[in-house]
Amino acid sequence: MSKSIGPLSALLLGVAILFFGNGLQSVLLPVRATIEAFATTSIGLIASAYSAGFVVGCLSMPHIVRRVGHIRTFAVCAAIAASVVLLMVLVVSPLVWIALRALSGVCFAGLFMVIESWLNERATSANRGQVLAVYMVINLTAVTAGQMILPLGDPAGFSLFALTAIAITLALVPVGLTTSSAPQPLREVRLRLGRLYAMSPVGVVGGFFVGLANGAFGGLGVVFATEVGLSITGIALFMSASLVGGALAQLPLGRLSDRTDRRKVIIGVCTLAALTGGLLALLGEARQSGEIFGLDGDFTDLSPWFLIAVAALFGGAIYSQYSLCVAHTNDFVGREEFVEASSGLLLTWAIGASIGPVLGAFAIDLFGAGGLFLYTAVAHAGFVLFTVYRMTRRAAVPPEGRAPYVAAGRPSRTTPVAAELDPRAPEPTEDAAADEPRAA
Repeated sequence: MSKSIGPLSALLLGVAILFFGNGLQSVLLPVRATIEAFATTSIGLIASAYSAGFVVGCLSMPHIVRRVGHIRTFAVCAAIAASVVLLMVLVVSPLVWIALRALSGVCFAGLFMVIESWLNERATSANRGQVLAVYMVINLTAVTAGQMILPLGDPAGFSLFALTAIAITLALVPVGLTTSSAPQPLREVRLRLGRLYAMSPVGVVGGFFVGLANGAFGGLGVVFATEVGLSITGIALFMSASLVGGALAQLPLGRLSDRTDRRKVIIGVCTLAALTGGLLALLGEARQSGEIFGLDGDFTDLSPWFLIAVAALFGGAIYSQYSLCVAHTNDFVGREEFVEASSGLLLTWAIGASIGPVLGAFAIDLFGAGGLFLYTAVAHAGFVLFTVYRMTRRAAVPPEGRAPYVAAGRPSRTTPVAAELDPRAPEPTEDAAADEPRAA
């Protein structure tokens, strides 16, 4: 392992610093928005803007990288992303934040693409799986660490925004000082969603529904936690617990899906997500009103640890769904089409994630904080119904015909380039593309 990862240590350090800043920013912005009394719909639009910007970045950044090179692209994206964070604390306005968050999504897509393409270039056929695993572990660990920094500062002040900007800027250092030659220009991947749907309807529709639900929770989970009275530390633990739960659940669920019809596992995790989401809504209502099912009691003192524990179960259910969709889709596509299929699923997820926070915000306005989980339950139920329908139209893939499950990570923090690191992808070949401009 050390021989495989050692040469990539500088790049992975840059990855860790970047994800740390992104993790802190992901909880800091909605907390500050609630402090500033932004409307719930505005907070939903801010979250949607990031996903929409991320899609634009995934589609446009390959052209920019081919034009100016990897290092220059990374430097420009990091400079803009850090500036955006500082502008958001200087200009506290919902409309401005929506525009800036969209720009941030474009920049983070570029930053992740550059890092992932560099890892692809340095990885070998023998160690791609190891590199991907380490990348995902760093992703989870650094994002969680960033979120847990939230209680150490005042979200209403300037320091946490400054720390986020510093982290994004410092990610430049390992990349800027690397002595490695720049990778080959990024390849454009064809996106044929109609063809992909014909091969795997559950995968494509699932990507969309997962985006609808996960995008809403990722953008508005902080609003729920704030409304039900969690402290700043409690908010950080609540959101981090869902990430850790998702990470811990992926391996056992993946192994189970390798042994049985993956659609049954998808139905199971969606049902669990709906049930745990309903429980979160119930516990949140109990902390707010002191009642459960109309029964009076001292439920306002309900321990926040109950909410945090249920959030871990909820995260285990929701954050494993995308990887299951990728694995199910891969059972029906050839290895040479894996990257294209993964890119298509990422696009469908991003479309859902661009819509989900707005719908979740409307649900909160209509039903209170727990409305967020009523909305996600509807999204999960929709996915379950479609999956059950598809089970009547197509037989399960036999175990010997299934590709091995690989955790795909959170699509909001990876790009289509990461799919090339997946051991299920075709073996890398020499790229005969024209020479890319090299940064001095």
